[in-house]
Amino acid sequence: MSGNESGTKDIPQVISVDDHVIEPAHLFETWLPSKYRDQGPKPFTAGIGELAYVGGKYRFTTDPDGQITDWWRYEGEVFPYKRIIAAVGFSRDEMTLDGITREQMRRGCWDPKARLEDMDLNHVEASLCFPTFPRFCGQTFAEARDKEVALACVRAYNDWMVEEWCGDSGGRLIPLCLIPLWDVDLAVAEIRRNAARGVRAVTFSEIPTHLGLPSIHSGYWDPFFAACEETGTVVNMHIGSSSQMPAASPDAPPAVQAALSFNNAMASMMDFLFSGVLVKFPRLKLAYSEGQMGWIPYALERADDVWEEHRAWGGVRDLVPEPPSSYYYRQVFCCFFRDKHGIEAIETVGVDNATFETDYPHVDSTWPHTKRVAEEHVGGLSAEVAYKLLRGNAIRMLDLPFDQDRTVAATA
Repeated sequence: MSGNESGTKDIPQVISVDDHVIEPAHLFETWLPSKYRDQGPKPFTAGIGELAYVGGKYRFTTDPDGQITDWWRYEGEVFPYKRIIAAVGFSRDEMTLDGITREQMRRGCWDPKARLEDMDLNHVEASLCFPTFPRFCGQTFAEARDKEVALACVRAYNDWMVEEWCGDSGGRLIPLCLIPLWDVDLAVAEIRRNAARGVRAVTFSEIPTHLGLPSIHSGYWDPFFAACEETGTVVNMHIGSSSQMPAASPDAPPAVQAALSFNNAMASMMDFLFSGVLVKFPRLKLAYSEGQMGWIPYALERADDVWEEHRAWGGVRDLVPEPPSSYYYRQVFCCFFRDKHGIEAIETVGVDNATFETDYPHVDSTWPHTKRVAEEHVGGLSAEVAYKLLRGNAIRMLDLPFDQDRTVAATA
């Protein structure tokens, strides 16, 4: 696509590194081995009852007199689909916590052919999609009592993701797989199983300790990070993949959590920068999904200042030999979709570190106006930088078979 130094005339098609998929009702019936189907997740349709927010999660009950909703039932727990997670096509005032059926959703939420059509309408060439019912990094299965069935569910989800959701898309739908979070050896095996069939992205928790799992400082996850480095698998961490969202007060309205959502990405990035993980695994790639980027310049400044002034008593003098920002620029990717402050600071954020997302079909999604939103952000940038932000960095991050000649030339 052409452009000039004062702005871009015709922006390139977007590669979105953070979208979402609503799982079809047949997923586990089709892809779960028959011996596990009776114990696996079951779809059903019922009225939705009262909502409560308990332990960082929304809890719902069924109600025969409530709004008809599509659900999953698994190990005695029920999970409804809500309008805010399948919001495309609704007005802002209609994007609520009300239940929704697949029939009421835009078909692109769960049907891959329809998704490609919606991507065409939205100036998007390729898309990486996070799960919904399993939650952002597979917490649903990590919390399950029967881990044998849970492991089968993780594998079934990944098989569906690779072979059905992405299989006939010509590479436009990019597979993003789960791991069994409760066992690092099984996680390594799943990374290698999927990498062997071309998968280059896995979803992981931004703050594993919030899930009752070992921290990234403990060394427990090193075999997982080593397998990701070896296979070129990008570790993708979505806001909320710790099953917690930041809030200033326990009784604050959900809007406070929404406004503070980037805090999780910021906390996680600081954790990694001072962990030594990026030193030990210099080719490991981290991607922060839906965290935006306007906060990054100060976070890097503060990290480097702490390293310079406080590294002896701060416990990182021998662990992190270079300023933390050097590891960020080498190994970490952020993403954005509404962040003009981040664009103003793009040289510090990193023209080679920022990627773009559309968040389809969530309440924040830029669908079907992504081209206009992208133009508003990159219109004042050079064509080369606009290309990197909208697609080039994603191609390089995920080793995608798009524009390879141009990407290599741009990063040479």
